[in-house]
Amino acid sequence: MLLIWTKIYRTPTDTLLAAADEELLGKEFREGKFKLKVSESFYRDVLVDEKVFADLLSLCSVANLVGPRCIAVAESLGMVTRDYVLYIGGVPHAQFTTME
Repeated sequence: MLLIWTKIYRTPTDTLLAAADEELLGKEFREGKFKLKVSESFYRDVLVDEKVFADLLSLCSVANLVGPRCIAVAESLGMVTRDYVLYIGGVPHAQFTTME
């Protein structure tokens, strides 16, 4: 079973969820002028399955997501649409914020 690395950051007004598919951690991808570094310091804290990841997504107000599994879960919940996914070196990356 492939898992997802997650890390939660809290501010007084927001909860940010950084998440990356397990096998992408520590890698760097480039596409034209874009570079995506999936750094352990930003994404690595708790390793979860897709069900727990979906629960975490529902609790955050901002998310930074890397990898096809992360994107698929967020898309299935209506939080991300394919039109707004950026591919860097073939790896999907998306960010979203909720408006309350």
